[in-house]
Amino acid sequence: MRLLPLIVSCVVAAFPPTQALAFEGIRITLLGTGMAESPAPQGGPGMVIESGDEVLLFDCGRGSLERLERAGLHAFDVTAVFLTSLDSDHVDGCREIWRAALRGNRFQGFSVWGPSGTVQLFRRIDDELALAGGVGTRAFDIADNIVYQPESLTVTAFVARGPTEIRRFGYRVDAQRRSVALSSDAGAAENIARYARGVQVMMQEVSGREESEASTEARPSPEEAGRLFRASRPYLALYSHVIAEGATEEQLLRRTRRSYRGAVQVGRDLMVIEVQNEVQIRSAPSEPRMN
Repeated sequence: MRLLPLIVSCVVAAFPPTQALAFEGIRITLLGTGMAESPAPQGGPGMVIESGDEVLLFDCGRGSLERLERAGLHAFDVTAVFLTSLDSDHVDGCREIWRAALRGNRFQGFSVWGPSGTVQLFRRIDDELALAGGVGTRAFDIADNIVYQPESLTVTAFVARGPTEIRRFGYRVDAQRRSVALSSDAGAAENIARYARGVQVMMQEVSGREESEASTEARPSPEEAGRLFRASRPYLALYSHVIAEGATEEQLLRRTRRSYRGAVQVGRDLMVIEVQNEVQIRSAPSEPRMN
């Protein structure tokens, strides 16, 4: 794989929230990372991945709508939704996003992919919101496979924990000769590494717990995540959601480097990562979003 230069850019320009742009490349916007500046409330997991005309939402934890709007996007701009887990912290913001989307005159209903139980969950949400006719949710339970493939990109789901336990998934997005991957778990480390191998950016949830601690916590420790990054060999490894458990950012990175020496970044709410000819970490998009 040809390595892309990593450029950290501190851009603070704000763009009007009514604008949207078909992005050439892959643009990632982190919504809830667990690393919000105090006293801002900690949001649940969520991110947006844009490429071409596609605006993909991965997880919709608590506060996702507010951060989506702060990123300059409307709920009805989202073209597809993908869930890594049905844990409450990954879906608590879905109803709020659905309600906001219904206020848009372009909204025709969402398509949602997720672990077993996704179809049942969104039948209940549709009933609660009294959705009917052409605006009902199109929900799909997934397995390792290509799950979404419009003309401009491919989204592939892969098991991140299972099959004997509650299944959690990761996703790989391939678009315009670039690739990124994300996972909320590391229980199926070999499978995750196989699907994520060679991507430009790999995003992983992490817990600050000590590796030696017995825990049912799904998220890996920094040492476990580091071994996963080493097997996957991304250009940039990124912690997309952090359960700190008292660990500081410096401690998370130091512990990760016990098993991985590549580039690692701890995500922040509304951080933007753009993958074009370079990989850029930014505080705002490089181009204004336009209708």
